[in-house]
Amino acid sequence: MTAKEIIKLDVFEGREIRKTIHNDEWWFSVADVVETLTDSVDTRQYIKRMRQRDPELDSYWGTICTPLELLAPDGKRRKTNCSNTEGLFRIIQSISSPKAEPFKRWLAKVGHERIQEIENPELAMARMQELYEKKGYPKEWIDKRLRGIAVRQDLTDEWKNRGARNSREFAILTNEIMQGAFALKVDDYKAVKGLERENLRDHMTDMELILTMLAEATTTTLHRDRDSKGFKPLIKDAQDGGAVAGRTRKDIEKQTGKPVVTQDNFKKIAAPRRRKITP
Repeated sequence: MTAKEIIKLDVFEGREIRKTIHNDEWWFSVADVVETLTDSVDTRQYIKRMRQRDPELDSYWGTICTPLELLAPDGKRRKTNCSNTEGLFRIIQSISSPKAEPFKRWLAKVGHERIQEIENPELAMARMQELYEKKGYPKEWIDKRLRGIAVRQDLTDEWKNRGARNSREFAILTNEIMQGAFALKVDDYKAVKGLERENLRDHMTDMELILTMLAEATTTTLHRDRDSKGFKPLIKDAQDGGAVAGRTRKDIEKQTGKPVVTQDNFKKIAAPRRRKITP
């Protein structure tokens, strides 16, 4: 997917912030964010002065910002400096405006919570459980989802230790598992459920979650039993682990007479809610 294929607008306090897909994640117009948080009449000059005030930010500017095509007010597409969420957080830290202060305090709170979670991983699980509960997911589903997260973490730790080098290879391995378990790659699976940017696992049924756990737990066991190292052996294990869950899925479907994979999702209760960040 290229940056030209998806260009959308986010609205913050009545102000439009342009965004686009780049490298499979959202990137936002830096100028729009700065203008929204500062009410600057000359955003270019404000950004120039901001970079002068913050030499560290200036030194990383080329890394944080990437020129991407966005729709201009005159209806034409022009390259505009954009940044992903992580980069925007860094930029916001350098904005000297009262409007930015609530964001800075929120970032500090998030950072503090992250440190707590590193020191005590159970806190992360507890916060995640609370989040799912607030969204309205059933308790039994939440229990399976959290268990699935632990199984997935166990698997990705093995991948890191055994030679998978980056997120692209993680995605390939995941697709092999899902293909074996459900005869669908992740994007195809999401299409069945009518999903776009949503997390697939947040929209799986109980049975789908259970089979995903089986596939990933089996793959982890195969990695350890075979002492697999390197990307190609990991792919073989992923295929075999997915196939175990695939055979189980077919048996379930034969006994019940119904497909395991369905169009069912939790979009009605899992839709993101806009929350006002207060001081």
